[in-house]
Amino acid sequence: MEPVTLSTDRLRLRAVGPDDTDVVYAACQDPDIQRWTTIPSPYLPEHAESFVRQASPDGWAAGSMFTFGVFLPEGGLTGMLGITMRSLGVGEIGYWADKDHRGHGYTTEATVAASRWAFVHARVDRVEWRAEVGNHASRAVAEKAGFTIEGVLRSGLNNNGVRRDCWIGSLLPSDLGLPSTAPYLPAPRT
Repeated sequence: MEPVTLSTDRLRLRAVGPDDTDVVYAACQDPDIQRWTTIPSPYLPEHAESFVRQASPDGWAAGSMFTFGVFLPEGGLTGMLGITMRSLGVGEIGYWADKDHRGHGYTTEATVAASRWAFVHARVDRVEWRAEVGNHASRAVAEKAGFTIEGVLRSGLNNNGVRRDCWIGSLLPSDLGLPSTAPYLPAPRT
């Protein structure tokens, strides 16, 4: 799949490339990003270089990972967001926000835009969100974006070689007023 650019009222979401290496590297020096995400820690210049030159374009080309840099219209990086395909019709979203741009709702806005795009253009019927238990900022973004928090997965994620419990939530096309590509039969409420 070819990379796409998405626009919202305040943001531009686009694939990152070699020109973004320095801003990605600088943002990923934030201890909170290294603590709460699965990026390498310490985050070295070669990690940023590999990410923008190989991981991001390869994910788009294979249709396996759709990575968006989240930018202000004037070009400043506010964060990064990716949807990784986990199984047929299921993508997992992950994101981080640059420390200077937290608290403005940019990540929530980008999450809704990217999820909407995935439902309409990537044949996704479920976007899953996972975050280590205790990552309240990530959970707040997910909840504001409309995700339903479904519970805790014991040992549900691996962060730099350590298994950790994680929250899991989901967003369905119907949560955004969109049709699914496959029929959905929810369990009866008891």
